[in-house]
Amino acid sequence: MAALVEAIHVKRKHLFEYENEPFVCLDSDISTPTARGGQTLVRLKMRNLLTQAVFDKTFKAQDKFKEPDLVLSPATYLYTDGDGSHFLDQESYETLTLKPDQLGNAADYLIDGLALQVHKYNGNPIGLQLPIFVDLAITYTEPAVRGDTSSGATKIARLETGLEIKVPLFIKEGEKIRVTTETGEFSGRA
Repeated sequence: MAALVEAIHVKRKHLFEYENEPFVCLDSDISTPTARGGQTLVRLKMRNLLTQAVFDKTFKAQDKFKEPDLVLSPATYLYTDGDGSHFLDQESYETLTLKPDQLGNAADYLIDGLALQVHKYNGNPIGLQLPIFVDLAITYTEPAVRGDTSSGATKIARLETGLEIKVPLFIKEGEKIRVTTETGEFSGRA
């Protein structure tokens, strides 16, 4: 039987099951009563891992949640077509397919052969966990103008996946750069 966790112990990034669906906690806030006999309440900001919907819900401190049957499987990105994005599971060597709504913004970082992890809920793929950094090539950026060197100046660059980010002026078209997948920001040269 799956372990039960009380609402008061649910913290940020904690996975739990509520109404038979998997959730991840984005933030938690505990309010303790000032009067005698009042109940401690826990307000959770949570994301449904199946629908990606985010909402706030308040629970009693002693409410219990099951741990979800959620597994991370190592996988490699193969390609995207009309059916969705396809990944090769590195443990079972089967092809897993995710629909565009299951990917979220992960599609902005997918390149051939990218190693990542696929979330599986009850054995079915439901989403991705990207690596912290992804190396992408710049397909277009404006050339730097001589004398335009004020500190911290940036310009827009289009990457091989179509994502556009701000990069420093010295970065040129054709270079590979490292992008942070959580924020979508330039991290350095690859």
